[in-house]
Amino acid sequence: MSRLLHISASPRGDASESLAIAGTLLDAYREAHPGGTVDHHDLWDGTLPAFGPTGAGAKMTVFGGADPAGAEAAAWAAARAVFERFDSYDRYVFSVPMWNAGVPYILKQFIDVVSQPGWVFGFDPEKGYTGLLRNKKAAVIYTSAVYGEGRGPAFGADFQAPFLGDWLRWAGVGDVETVAFRPNLATADAGTGRRAAHAAARELGGRL
Repeated sequence: MSRLLHISASPRGDASESLAIAGTLLDAYREAHPGGTVDHHDLWDGTLPAFGPTGAGAKMTVFGGADPAGAEAAAWAAARAVFERFDSYDRYVFSVPMWNAGVPYILKQFIDVVSQPGWVFGFDPEKGYTGLLRNKKAAVIYTSAVYGEGRGPAFGADFQAPFLGDWLRWAGVGDVETVAFRPNLATADAGTGRRAAHAAARELGGRL
């Protein structure tokens, strides 16, 4: 049976548009997969380890063909635990609000923790990177309050969807679908766009 992990990057709880749309998708998914597993990784729950000097040192040690030791080994083990949880699922739902034209820093932290050689990617000096996340699907919920396609540069730019979409493809997840809710909250009635986003999420959840 399928196993799905919802990875949420919004800290806003019931006030979050991305979490609400993801909830609609997940309800439809549960209806379509009554025996499947659905779990939630709230990136703000305090369990995500830092990946600082010791983690970076461990990564470079592994790149050099050696095994991390001491504090580096502990940092590597903490990162490995996050990756193993992530890798144990075959379907992902990411709920991602736009922060300062990009993704919330906590999502970037998650990506930096799990994106390690031999886990998410392989590397060949002549051929470059190879994604190692195989036979997986992802759905991504993107929200933004001001930025929207076709609006002028004064309304921001999109480094959110290109960044996450590129990372998923780089990691080997080739089957990626998206739902976007991007109203201009300063001037527009968001109701029509919100209903459309929930309808799209419901449809996607039924066939993910």
